[in-house]
Amino acid sequence: MYRSFWGWVSAAVLVWAVSASAAKLLIPMDLAQSDHLKAYGVTYWALERGVTAEWLLNYRGGSFMTDLNGRLEAEARVRGVTTETISDAQAAVIYATIERENMDKVLLEKAPVIAVYTPPNSQPWDDAVTLALTYAEISYTEIWDEEVLAGELPNYDWVHLHHEDFTGQYGRFYISYQHQPWYQKQKAEYEARARASGFAKVSQAKAAVARTIKAYVAQGGFLFAMCSATDTFDISLAAEGLDIVAAVCDGDGLTPGAGSRLDFSKTTMFQGFHLERNQLAYEFSDIDTSPTRMDQIRGAEADYFTLFEFSAKFSPVETMLTQCHVNVIKGFLGQTTGFRRSVINPSVVILADAPGTDEVKYLHGGHGKGTITFYGGHDPEDYTHRVGDPLTNLALHSGSPGYRLILNNVLFPAARKKTLKT
Repeated sequence: MYRSFWGWVSAAVLVWAVSASAAKLLIPMDLAQSDHLKAYGVTYWALERGVTAEWLLNYRGGSFMTDLNGRLEAEARVRGVTTETISDAQAAVIYATIERENMDKVLLEKAPVIAVYTPPNSQPWDDAVTLALTYAEISYTEIWDEEVLAGELPNYDWVHLHHEDFTGQYGRFYISYQHQPWYQKQKAEYEARARASGFAKVSQAKAAVARTIKAYVAQGGFLFAMCSATDTFDISLAAEGLDIVAAVCDGDGLTPGAGSRLDFSKTTMFQGFHLERNQLAYEFSDIDTSPTRMDQIRGAEADYFTLFEFSAKFSPVETMLTQCHVNVIKGFLGQTTGFRRSVINPSVVILADAPGTDEVKYLHGGHGKGTITFYGGHDPEDYTHRVGDPLTNLALHSGSPGYRLILNNVLFPAARKKTLKT
């Protein structure tokens, strides 16, 4: 009995000593993490409250670490996010490992102010990014053409483009959906909004929006886009002053020879591409790999892409954007599934591609003082995602590698500005 009592006391003292020496809170991002996506939200929550965090690049899947914080630990527990208390000695070992290997630590200082360019009345599941932000409990503001043209973009650090068609062709959905009430309603609403903003056509309004977004990036903004917002953004910029929209959309013909008059000096990520000549085809240009990809791939099981590995110490930006607990990720389709390598601007960094194909899945580039990241496909956990498909339940995909790439981009602007300039 005596020995049992003192054994209990010794154990209690040991637990107290370990707890007292715990100096850090680690949010692991390897397979030990119970909810990778909400872990980003917990880190964002900490930044919102003035708690800085370290992003441990390439350490255990790109883990996050803060000073020990009871409120943060409790919030993580409520959200189902795994954390570990780390002693000073353990932190020293982690830092030594980072110094020795292809790893680095980046200080996250302030929660970025986020805007999502998305149509009014859209639902979170219409777009993978809004779905990810909602699941991770990261706040964002919805904006649309009126807010962009009114000069509100500088109010935001990071802007995501909903899978929009910046050429003003309504996603070329008229081929299959021109008689559907939702399509007719959307077309009428877009035309009314364009006129209210002083434009005769939707294509002209969208072109002005694209130019405004480009200027926002040049002044230091962070831009992220997926699916058709990627290629149509540059197509719209290259076609400034030209009519590339079929009469079924705007009631008049195309500018003669428009395809050969594109100005690639105005684009951001792509060059030398060709417009799709068949105006009834469900495609905009040869930037997109969707047609070829569909011929090569026989179902989701055979489709995947791989992340490139970068030097964490010399390429921290690219390393941040590719943090994941795996380097092979299952593929997914979209109106724009991926990007043809031959039309990518040489200055753009390829972050991921589909081995054995001409398809690049993930791109990052700079424009002026800001950056642009494009990610091909529509929904990382819904291989085809057709119009009318049910929403993706991210609670069933809380460790999704494909969705992690989206959320890497959300936290990317929080990094110390000195890091982002390297």
